[in-house]
Amino acid sequence: MEQQVYMASDIQKALGLGKTKTYDFLNQVYRQQGKNPPFRVIKIGSSVRVLKKSFDDWLRTAI
Repeated sequence: MEQQVYMASDIQKALGLGKTKTYDFLNQVYRQQGKNPPFRVIKIGSSVRVLKKSFDDWLRTAI
């Protein structure tokens, strides 16, 4: 089965951000859930995951 989510480190590499900025950005997007966020972020405890399809779609339109 193909991976369905990205980890924060994957987002960090894709966007060329540092670790702190990546987590700040993902937390900001997470707080927008229910208010039309740019992509879907899931938190499980302190772990952060991003739905791959939603992030890829957002990145493709952002470029």
